[in-house]
Amino acid sequence: MTEQEKTALLDKVEQIRSLDPENMYNRIFDLPEQLREALKIAKAWDVDAGDFTEIKNVVVIGMGGSAIGGDLVRTLLSAQLLIPFQVCRHYRVPEFVDDETLVIASSYSGNTEETLSALEDVQERKAMIAAITTGGLLDDVARLNDIPVVHLPSGLQPRAAVGYSFMPLLIFLEKVGLIKGAAAQSEQVIDRLQTLRESYIESEPSNRNPAKRLAAQIHGRIPIIYGGPTLTDVIAVRWKGQICENAKNMAFANQYPEFNHNELVGWSQIIAQHSNHLVVVQLLDADDHPKIRRRMEIVRSIIEKNGVQVLEVSSIGSSPLERMFSLIMIGDFVSYYLAILNGVDPTPVEAIEMLKTALSGAPQTP
Repeated sequence: MTEQEKTALLDKVEQIRSLDPENMYNRIFDLPEQLREALKIAKAWDVDAGDFTEIKNVVVIGMGGSAIGGDLVRTLLSAQLLIPFQVCRHYRVPEFVDDETLVIASSYSGNTEETLSALEDVQERKAMIAAITTGGLLDDVARLNDIPVVHLPSGLQPRAAVGYSFMPLLIFLEKVGLIKGAAAQSEQVIDRLQTLRESYIESEPSNRNPAKRLAAQIHGRIPIIYGGPTLTDVIAVRWKGQICENAKNMAFANQYPEFNHNELVGWSQIIAQHSNHLVVVQLLDADDHPKIRRRMEIVRSIIEKNGVQVLEVSSIGSSPLERMFSLIMIGDFVSYYLAILNGVDPTPVEAIEMLKTALSGAPQTP
């Protein structure tokens, strides 16, 4: 597909929507509204702070789109939270979890088997527990065991519910006294995102739409997304997941400075034969350490010498929360427009459903 053909496709709104029967576009577009609704739900969550005292560490248990909220909160609070914070993607929780551990079980569907298994493990250790879900078995367990639970609106793909997985968790930490000012800051960020998304909407032509341009540059290639060790590490993972699930396009992610000590060696002359099939996206943030920024500059030159294009995307905003969600928003739009260029419906995740069916032992349909 030529650049002109890509532009022509992405600038035809009716053709875009014909490939999106389940309306993933609006799920992405409505992120600010989702965050606002999630904030409202979180504020109304009746939490007795007296049940959550002397917390020595925090563990979020979840998988996929439900766990990404935990990762985002962990990253956002890394410079201010005075106790360890970990996200557990497993059937069991770490051995240190005990009655001084705050555990938040997050499962959008409420039926994620890894999360339910880990929750059973947590209960045996007498940890302090809260839950975030739309219903399902997690809700049943919470009700039976008097676990505080916040109920989210249902009907979304978990990856399209990032605002719902993020905001209640953040506000819960404020309610139990671990952080301050989260609710007030969130209101400001939501207003900013509503303005920012205007540049990415489907009716904005490619020559003025950064998300469409990035999607066109990535199209036909495997993107490798690199983020820094602080704000953008988890966002690189989010970009990878969205591109894989929405665009059905393989993608990979890693972070500075760790990959400079191993993966970097793979950017050698041998990779040149694959250069037309690869593209690198570097996520930049205003608070990147000066030495990280210098590494990014040097690594870019190394990669480009081997014929692979390097694209750079900078966060926008004055606060870490605003900059974080600015990168999430453009990444989600990029994954959507890449799905359109790939000619695929962005909503279904057939490979994941096939895996779940196989694990359940149910017969698979051809």
